[in-house]
Amino acid sequence: MSDNKLHPETLAIRGAKSQTEYREHNQAVFLTSSFMFDDAAQGAALFAKEIEGFTYSRTANPTVAAFEQRIACLEGAEKGVAVATGMAAIQAALLTFLKAGDHLVAGQSLFGTTAGFINGIVSKFGIEITLVPQTDLAAWKAAVKENTKMLFVETPSNPLSEIADIQALADIAHSVGALLAVDNSFCSPAIQQPLKFGADLAVESATKAIDGQGRVLGGVVCGRADLIKEIAMYVNSSGLALSPFSAWVLLSGVETLFVRMERQSANALQVAQWLRGHERVKAVYYAGFDDHPQADLVRKQQVSGGIVIGFEVAGGKEAAWKVIDTLKLFSKTANLGDVRSTITHPWTTTHGRMTPEAKEAVGIEAGLLRLSIGLENVQDLIADLQQALA
Repeated sequence: MSDNKLHPETLAIRGAKSQTEYREHNQAVFLTSSFMFDDAAQGAALFAKEIEGFTYSRTANPTVAAFEQRIACLEGAEKGVAVATGMAAIQAALLTFLKAGDHLVAGQSLFGTTAGFINGIVSKFGIEITLVPQTDLAAWKAAVKENTKMLFVETPSNPLSEIADIQALADIAHSVGALLAVDNSFCSPAIQQPLKFGADLAVESATKAIDGQGRVLGGVVCGRADLIKEIAMYVNSSGLALSPFSAWVLLSGVETLFVRMERQSANALQVAQWLRGHERVKAVYYAGFDDHPQADLVRKQQVSGGIVIGFEVAGGKEAAWKVIDTLKLFSKTANLGDVRSTITHPWTTTHGRMTPEAKEAVGIEAGLLRLSIGLENVQDLIADLQQALA
């Protein structure tokens, strides 16, 4: 059966599996730095790209290639390129297509490390940067110029779950010949496929939901074959390659991605609804609420509200830290997408490098906490939050 006739849940398990002559049931892992040639002529042809094959694992590896193509299948993309981390994926997506004198428009509600990378590193290359409110389409339109080459957005935003209109942003980008890149790490392709709505590139931190068990780091960028070919050249030259072992681990994560995201999203909705009714919780931010400010967009773009919840407690940082320190089930870590529920304090962790003014400008308050909901019994999670908030 061809891949285009199979459902995503099937592709997550059987899509793009390569097979050796040994007929292994699981995907083989090729832990090798290089590959041999039959003769000098074949080596020359491989390096000249006259024939397909593998030469060096920084350039391509069979295990990594299987992972790349499987995620591309799930994203509805022609091709994918895998890299060592989610931040490496962002770097590759941006710096492949941006050069000195170009203009980048990005949403201001970005993950703290992403914001730091764009403002502190991308700007050093002479690339002009404009940050705009995530949900203000008029601001996005006003920001684009003749030298705008890319729009970059993370939707839902981290950790306030603001939703960007992917189709509208794609139209704005394409009207000036620019690309739209969407960070899809919060949702994964099990919940959202940005390319379906006109995005040119879908960027993922595979460390998050794709692995789902907090084992390895990884990243991937998916899109049209011509765009991914350019990114792959950048990845090869800059040495951002994903290790074959990490790719093999991530492939096993992909196999359970859909069932995990369905259950974890259902758990997250219950936890978010419970938090909303607690007297010590000032606000709850979750994309799955029926009265979410962009609820229509959520229903259009996502199959669920996702697994991440932001909530603010009265009393600022001191009260937020007390909640964290009193919780017993939630893991105190900044990772998300894990089968184990996690909690972090964005003000001092994920967004800690931002100035207080910059954090407050995008709605990050000192009393804000971020949950990533896992696969534990939801009543146990609620009971743990109950005793901590008490």
